[in-house]
Amino acid sequence: MTNAFEPPASELRPDPGPAPYESLTPELILDAIDNAGWLTSGSLLALNSYENRVYQVGLDDGSFVVAKFYRPQRWSREQILEEHAFCAELVEVELSCVPPLARDGETLLEHEGFRFSVFARQGGHPPNLENEDEVKVLARTLARMHAVGSRYPFAHRDRPTTVARARENVAFLTDNHWLPPEIKDAWASTAEHILEAIAARLPEDAATVRCHGDCHLGNVLWRDNVPHFVDFDDCHNAPAIQDLWMLLPAEPDEKAQRLNLILEAYNDFMHFDMRELNYIESLRALRMINHSAWIARRWHDPAFPLAFPYFDSQRYWSDQVLSLREQLGSVLEGSDPIL
Repeated sequence: MTNAFEPPASELRPDPGPAPYESLTPELILDAIDNAGWLTSGSLLALNSYENRVYQVGLDDGSFVVAKFYRPQRWSREQILEEHAFCAELVEVELSCVPPLARDGETLLEHEGFRFSVFARQGGHPPNLENEDEVKVLARTLARMHAVGSRYPFAHRDRPTTVARARENVAFLTDNHWLPPEIKDAWASTAEHILEAIAARLPEDAATVRCHGDCHLGNVLWRDNVPHFVDFDDCHNAPAIQDLWMLLPAEPDEKAQRLNLILEAYNDFMHFDMRELNYIESLRALRMINHSAWIARRWHDPAFPLAFPYFDSQRYWSDQVLSLREQLGSVLEGSDPIL
């Protein structure tokens, strides 16, 4: 895709080199699964995933597994194994997540330079957040997850929801010519004002638990009145509200009503620190900034221009300035109401 605001040749973004999954062919994927001890049938279906590559793989006995090939150079072996260990802890207390399957005691496998894991296929659909009973079950389940996560912190996974990390991402976007010249100052100034406001509201030393980290509805499969959590790839240490705020609607009255419902059910299994309500809009603002930087850092991956075709355009960044200004107002308004 041609950049609508291409900088001079001397200032072009550096060539990142080959795409990270260039050599991940269907043959390599099937060979990896076969060599790990699962006999494949040759059936292979790519599933929706951008950060990693995830496939439904047919086995010779007619069943299916899901294989996740981790993005090279993203996580260390220790960080991935912490994800796996957290899932194992949740399964031990009969919480439904989808843990990696082991082969000879190993859950993190390697083939031709790629790290991968294999999972059982889990059916289901996103929970219906208009159904109060489903919201309560989801909130109680997250409370139980956080009770496990509060036992001790991750040792190798850092906390991405910080002002310091967002400032790194702002610098990346401004220093690597992602912003059109006529919008760059407005965007950078608005981002800095938001980060100053967040710094006064989101303590760096806030209490944290090990949490899912990316608890949107696409990562929860509902079946038989049970939420099955998938994709713990972004699990990290964070305030408990990190796993709750994405379940809230935008409309203020509906937001307050659902938040009360969530907290009432959550407190059945885990005490919720009400001070964390002050973090919601700050966390939302950090996600907005970090999301733009994430796309920019991954732009050399062919999947990203296809998935986000308007990202590399003046319109995208103009809309971002407006969205960030609106979000700044939300951050400055303070805590969320409780009815």
